[in-house]
Amino acid sequence: MTIQKWKEDCMQASLGVLQSFSQSRALSAPLATPTGAIAPGSEAFLETLRQRNAVLDWLFYDIGVVTHDEAASISPWLAAEGAILVVPPTAKGNVSLCSSIDAFVAEYKRVDTLAVAGVGSSALGSAAFARNVADAIDKPVAAVVSGYGLADLITEALGGFFLFGTTNSLRHNFEWLDRLRESGAVADPGTGSTDSTNYALPQRSKDTRTVAALLSHDALSLRTLIGHSKGNLVISEALFGLSTTARPKFLKIAPELLIVTVSAKIAMPPQCGKIVDILGKIDGFGLLNSRLDLETEVAVPLAWHHTNTQLPLHLPVTATLRCVPELAA
Repeated sequence: MTIQKWKEDCMQASLGVLQSFSQSRALSAPLATPTGAIAPGSEAFLETLRQRNAVLDWLFYDIGVVTHDEAASISPWLAAEGAILVVPPTAKGNVSLCSSIDAFVAEYKRVDTLAVAGVGSSALGSAAFARNVADAIDKPVAAVVSGYGLADLITEALGGFFLFGTTNSLRHNFEWLDRLRESGAVADPGTGSTDSTNYALPQRSKDTRTVAALLSHDALSLRTLIGHSKGNLVISEALFGLSTTARPKFLKIAPELLIVTVSAKIAMPPQCGKIVDILGKIDGFGLLNSRLDLETEVAVPLAWHHTNTQLPLHLPVTATLRCVPELAA
């Protein structure tokens, strides 16, 4: 088999995963509104956004590492922003979906690594990024679906898509629009388990609140946080939020956390001393989103912002993370 034929086969495989994901979303339409909260007209509009998100997933994430069955099970109808996925390494189990903090704690409290994707990813992109991470560290990884709601759409129109470091506060001003999205599909963090209720961040997005709730939960011991692009901002907001709303808990966990940022260098609280920033050498988008005063610990040659190994100039997440000594410790 020639290299060109191999590349074509891989490309077809990843596009097949995307097709399975899209078909499952369409077939599961009756499950999209369990509370009947979304009007048909609004739902049709939101489906246009979901279709775009699926294309973004294919462009920015290594979706070929997700199986067809897994893609169908985590379609955006069933895994909205703030949902928690548990992703094992390749060929070591299937992706699992948890719709609440309690559900995650009940089955997966031993998982100690959390991944958060970005660039408007849906559950498919989140699962793909988490599998890349799981393959690198050879153990299951939790992933919070960062999603891409109407609030993000507004800030993108204002330049926030690739300047989220400076327009972050605008996103929260428009989050009332996101009440249209998958209402009731994902339990709001802090409303279930009493172990995390006091640490909820009501003024922040659901993905940020979920990350904060996981970090602050007494039954969990997350040790490693790995984000890509906007996912790094979600991690940063969750940590800064906890540093004020749950400072004793934050001061206890912060020094022990290992934080790895991929494709955007975002400021973290100063109490977090173990940080590894990874950036592609030709990633202008990532650089535009980054704090220029932060050092790049790992500069990946000929790598742009995306992580899809079937596309040229990708940042190979699994191979890169395997070379990070802090992750092997």
